[in-house]
Amino acid sequence: MNPALETLMLAIATDEALAVPQAALFIGAEAHPTLSAWPEITGWQPFKPLATTWDQAGFNRCEMIPDQKWPLVIVLPGKSRDETFAWFAMARDHLEPGGKLVVSMPNTAGAGRFEKELAKATRNITSLQKHKCRAFHVTLDDSWDEAIFNEWRDLGTPRQIPQTAFTVEAGIFSSDHIDPGSQLLADHLPAHWHGDLADLGAGWGFLTDAILKRCPKVARIDLYEADSRALACARKNLAAYPHEIGYHWHDVTTGLPRSYDAILMNPPFHIGQATHVDLGRVFLKTAADSLKRGGKLILVANRQLPYEAVLEANGLLWRKVVEDKVYKILSAEKR
Repeated sequence: MNPALETLMLAIATDEALAVPQAALFIGAEAHPTLSAWPEITGWQPFKPLATTWDQAGFNRCEMIPDQKWPLVIVLPGKSRDETFAWFAMARDHLEPGGKLVVSMPNTAGAGRFEKELAKATRNITSLQKHKCRAFHVTLDDSWDEAIFNEWRDLGTPRQIPQTAFTVEAGIFSSDHIDPGSQLLADHLPAHWHGDLADLGAGWGFLTDAILKRCPKVARIDLYEADSRALACARKNLAAYPHEIGYHWHDVTTGLPRSYDAILMNPPFHIGQATHVDLGRVFLKTAADSLKRGGKLILVANRQLPYEAVLEANGLLWRKVVEDKVYKILSAEKR
């Protein structure tokens, strides 16, 4: 269980000022057994695995936050500075007068700093520390500094990566620069691929853009991405291509619905701030299971990640295309 979520539930349970209202909005929603007793709660969660868990728990979820206000807004931010401030502003926009905003974050994610910044904007704040996390809450009144919230709101608007035409958004992977691993892979993509392709963990579309420029005979490419915000950016970034492109808000670890002639990817190996090598391994297995016989796979990974053995174990014949001080490019074929 997420320690920040546990701290959040503790803060709500122990503070009379946070008595459960008839309705609440949960930004960055994560399911918790305590929430089953709430009369009405609406969750917004852009990360597919967490959204699926929320749905399976039977809670109401919105794809887009509706234009309404709530007496309680809960925020469970990610690890991005700009995303956190943008979510503070999002919460402000959906809070009733006199409503309460509650935030919970790990100390390692800068909870103390964010609490101080929110206190500057709202003048008053109540805090609880537990499980190496902080849960802090404020009540909306006329003392809030709306100029600060305007600045934070701007951080959540789509932006372009400098010196490129790519649209990105705060909080998604590589939202302020081209990821160097992805760039290395783009520089070494094959030029002869054709047929049906897939980009796993496609992000905002950088690798799909690169392969479509390199391989004119691609018939179709499907993007699979767990972050709905990144996928929305990919739609914008790839809109000019005449190819058939599929956009799938999807958890790759659950498998793919069809098979492909070729797959490219920069597989993730982090969940939140923690390293999870097994996540990359599952991506490789999914790719192997979803390749047609004779199908091709190309990926980039940090040098130290032991992916070669995973490729062999899943029936792929691999070779190392290139390696530098940080990354390696592996190419593989399904026997």
